[in-house]
Amino acid sequence: MDWSVLLWILAALLVVAGLAGTVLPALPGVPLVFVGLFVGAWIGNFQEVGWVTIGILGALALVAWVVDFLAGAAGARYLGASSRAFWGATLGALVGIFFGIPGLLLGPFFGAVIGELSAGANLYGSGRAGLGAWLGLVVATAVKLALVFLMIGIFVFAIFATTPG
Repeated sequence: MDWSVLLWILAALLVVAGLAGTVLPALPGVPLVFVGLFVGAWIGNFQEVGWVTIGILGALALVAWVVDFLAGAAGARYLGASSRAFWGATLGALVGIFFGIPGLLLGPFFGAVIGELSAGANLYGSGRAGLGAWLGLVVATAVKLALVFLMIGIFVFAIFATTPG
């Protein structure tokens, strides 16, 4: 039995789950995409997609992870949020998953506002913190999506660039 078809299905499922996880905070999106692409390279014995390409993909995944962490914190800090607002935004994003798209968009904002209020801030300061945390998470998600699509593009290019014919 040829296992390569099943392995390609596994790789594709990992990449699709990773794409979803890039937007949904409950899934580790970028690592799933990287693992899916790594499995795809492994299927071809790293002939079409070699170790240099894997290294580039790994570096992009690392950049996405750093951006994810820093953008959320930077957005919240820029508008004067405390660490409670940042963690509130993260928790709000997780709870927001259960409320669909509106929950994903509004959860981080309300979580940051509640976190800031719990730290004793006034409503105006809490609203600014919520806006900053929300903007940070939106920017981080956009950058992560761009990096994930770049990773997929590099992978596909590496396959087609080495395929004879």
